[in-house]
Amino acid sequence: MDLSSALPTFVITLREGVEAALVVGIVLAYLKKARQSHLTPWVYSGVGVGLAASGLVGVLLSWFVQNLGQSNEKYGPVFEPLLEGVFSLMAIGLLSWMLIWMTQNARTLKTDVEGAIHAALNQAKAGWGVFALIFFAVIREGFETVLFISAKFQQGLVPALGALAGLAGAVAIGVMLFKLGIRLNLRKFFMMMGVLLLLIVAGLVVTALGHFDVALNALASLDRKSAALCFFQERFVKAENRACILGPMVWNFSKVLPDDRFPGVILSALFGYTQRLFMVQGVAYGVFLITVGGIYFQSLTGKVSLPFKKMARISTRG
Repeated sequence: MDLSSALPTFVITLREGVEAALVVGIVLAYLKKARQSHLTPWVYSGVGVGLAASGLVGVLLSWFVQNLGQSNEKYGPVFEPLLEGVFSLMAIGLLSWMLIWMTQNARTLKTDVEGAIHAALNQAKAGWGVFALIFFAVIREGFETVLFISAKFQQGLVPALGALAGLAGAVAIGVMLFKLGIRLNLRKFFMMMGVLLLLIVAGLVVTALGHFDVALNALASLDRKSAALCFFQERFVKAENRACILGPMVWNFSKVLPDDRFPGVILSALFGYTQRLFMVQGVAYGVFLITVGGIYFQSLTGKVSLPFKKMARISTRG
């Protein structure tokens, strides 16, 4: 069994899981301080239902993809990579947003959560308020992982195993912080995990473009009317180096560093390395790192553009 595809989901789930664990820990500590420990079962119920809902979303997405491909055998080779590409784009957007948003709001996380739990305790049905706070914190992080796994559904259950391992690691860190009183440098943890996550998502950009290229290539081979969609293939690129929408080949390392053997398989799983890289993929990779990476590193120092800060404040209030 090739476990390399479990690595990126482990990293993502570990980071997102620690974020959720921090919220849960802050809520439990506040309830204890406010002598409202009888509401603790609502916290664990929120965690359980949030995890179950995230898993259910993953199962439904997998069922949808499989049935869509089987419902039309002719266009099955088109639907499968197309949906992988779509899920990849959704995961890219959501993970990028949460990476920057969490970095920007990490300093006020404890204050924000305590303010939310204080408001919930002042409601008539305080238990439901606590439940909702935890549920949405868990499912938000869980949905990001589910999308990432759905974007890699061809790799079977291995990515899901990575997610379970990451979840176990997040729980262990939460216990160390709030039960055992062990001090961890969370700022450095999130900074290192953030850089790693940034590279993983950048690799997903390359992978997503590859999925769209495969889908449009398959569509063009099934229907000659769609051949014009393969813009570079039809107009510019020579036969031996052609790609449907990705332009000319930048490199071919299939003999030097194949992506189906170690260490290429690890680089492919973690960072989207491909033994054959095309121009559009390389450009998109660079643009993503420059734009999203630039915003992320600015957020580490608190220097983020005004529109993003406004959006973050709106999200926090919601």
